[in-house]
Amino acid sequence: MACCDDESTVHYETIPMTALNMSVRKKFGLFLNPRSTVASDWMAVAELMGFTYLEIRNYELSRNPTLDILDTWQSRSGPCATVGKLLSILEEAERMDVVEDLRPMIDEDIRRHLEKKEEPPLQVPVVDSCAPRTPEPITTRDEEGTPELFDAFICYCQSDLSFVYEMIHKLEQTESSLKLCVFDRDVLPGSCVWTITSELIEKRCKRLVAVISDEYLDSDACAFQTKFALSLCPGARTKRLIPVVYKPMKKQFPSILRFLTVLDYTRPCSEAWFWSRLSRALSLK
Repeated sequence: MACCDDESTVHYETIPMTALNMSVRKKFGLFLNPRSTVASDWMAVAELMGFTYLEIRNYELSRNPTLDILDTWQSRSGPCATVGKLLSILEEAERMDVVEDLRPMIDEDIRRHLEKKEEPPLQVPVVDSCAPRTPEPITTRDEEGTPELFDAFICYCQSDLSFVYEMIHKLEQTESSLKLCVFDRDVLPGSCVWTITSELIEKRCKRLVAVISDEYLDSDACAFQTKFALSLCPGARTKRLIPVVYKPMKKQFPSILRFLTVLDYTRPCSEAWFWSRLSRALSLK
């Protein structure tokens, strides 16, 4: 597939999914979100993208499943997630009507993406040395040139800090001797929140513990951290994300986590061995 601009032909397969802005992605949802018996919907597209049965069932509870699968597919596939690949999937799903209706918006996004790529790079000051720079510390535990590694990144809301303090006491200050990355305690100020949390979750922490509560469901930061961790372990193959519930909830449990085993502190039958199970899970290689 190819699209035409004013001077040359550009192949969709060379354009990354990041070129498509939110407006186009939401338009895809308007076409694919409604369930239909006569045309392929988002579930067929998700299956062609490689999502498992359980994952697709959990996305059914999402407000905008098309938008969610596009984001997750883009994160999982990396450089292989191109506009051309997406259009090929829609063609295989026999939804070329979507492609044709949205082609002007897609081509406009691609044009802007290519124009941005052609902008001259910013001039940077000449450095005094060609030697590689020592990584700057991003946590209070980082030594000069030696980043600290953690057993788990704790994803939580401010209203749940009391439980996070208990988690620190039970997992760090006992024989478990685990190292937890708690944002308010460990991250140095002055850096971009999204960049730092992404690096910590992907490169510095073996796992992510999500403290699930009603307040968690309203937090954009928690949603970002959880979705990012899930994108790093499709199908929970590496047990990278561990959901924890420590108090009763009035709202519905997040649909994207329903396929994971949950540690539930509110159940009397499991309270006695709650901390030993969590400690064991975080101690695994």
